[in-house]
Amino acid sequence: MTSLVLISLDTVRADVAYSGKMPGIEALRRRGTTFRQAISSAPLTPISHASVFTGLQPARHGIRHLLREQLRPDTTTLAERLQAAGYATGAVVSCPGLNRWYGMDRGFGHYDDEIPRLPDGSDPLTVNDVKLRGLALKRAPLVADRAAAWAERQEGPFFLFAHFFDAHWPYEPPEDFCPGAANPYEGEVAYSDHYLQLLLRRLEEAGHPLDDLLVVCFSDHGEDLAGWYPNDHSGDLGHPYEEGHGCLLFDTTQHVPLIVGGPGVPRGREITEQVRLVDIAPTVLELLGLDPYKDGPDGRSLTEFFGEQTPAARPAYSETYHPEERRSDGRFPGLLPLASVRLCEGDSRQKVIWQIGGDRVEQYDLAADPDELHGSTVSSRQDDETGPPW
Repeated sequence: MTSLVLISLDTVRADVAYSGKMPGIEALRRRGTTFRQAISSAPLTPISHASVFTGLQPARHGIRHLLREQLRPDTTTLAERLQAAGYATGAVVSCPGLNRWYGMDRGFGHYDDEIPRLPDGSDPLTVNDVKLRGLALKRAPLVADRAAAWAERQEGPFFLFAHFFDAHWPYEPPEDFCPGAANPYEGEVAYSDHYLQLLLRRLEEAGHPLDDLLVVCFSDHGEDLAGWYPNDHSGDLGHPYEEGHGCLLFDTTQHVPLIVGGPGVPRGREITEQVRLVDIAPTVLELLGLDPYKDGPDGRSLTEFFGEQTPAARPAYSETYHPEERRSDGRFPGLLPLASVRLCEGDSRQKVIWQIGGDRVEQYDLAADPDELHGSTVSSRQDDETGPPW
């Protein structure tokens, strides 16, 4: 049986991941297939990862806020499926958003979610400020070392999940692995990239050649740097409540990297049709020769993109209920949750973002306005709070 290595580069924007500055990411791209237009289900770590692990959108897996919900008990995780199929399952995670409290540990025989407390001694799991939570993390060297050490002990097929959180605020890279970095954030991405390479090198040295492994690398969401990039929207750019990610659904946070490589996957191929992170779990099950989910996932296997035919792009749904948590301190009482649908067909790319429970609907032509700076606004009362007003 083929072993699986699932790598999450938390908080990494697609444009930075594909900038050519990250040698580890570039090596994975040469070995596999890059999905250039992958979209996340939500701009928050627990919600997005739950969609990756289950193949379900947030309304079905149950986690829709940063702090309120846990994974629904009737959902089946990728780790549970592989564990039942005889795989050893191990995870090393590095932030509060993947704490076992959420149910993310289900199916993992080994789940290392140890992180330090915040500088003031408080528990980061109880804090709903996404920036402040970023101060409690396992740094990349420790993630790579512990993940590699666990995999080195495995004698049969295994599923390793390694989660790197370094690109998250406060953007203070301990070492300089990217002389061409445009800012400290890119330095943090390069820091994660360096230890990603180290992890994969140790796996090969332990007798697990990369060509024999199914390796999936993704980011759960991107980051809005308040003006470091032309498509930023946070801070003085009009959205002071956005702390890097969580409250908005622009491509800044929703467009993420996704790379799949291994047996049965074309090498060096780029797919420009739109896909979703929710497609990862069904893809993995098919590539490993396991039965698909019986309860009907929201995602679909990406293997249809590996043939000669070019399948249609997939509509991508995203949502965030974090504005409800963000307004709890009274500073932003008017914030409402948001949902969006991103549509791509040939050269046409459109996105609609609407308030859940509000009047505002915005439409963006991403082909003409890729930075989402000139959307058209429609006021149309939305009676059904679960979907768009049309």
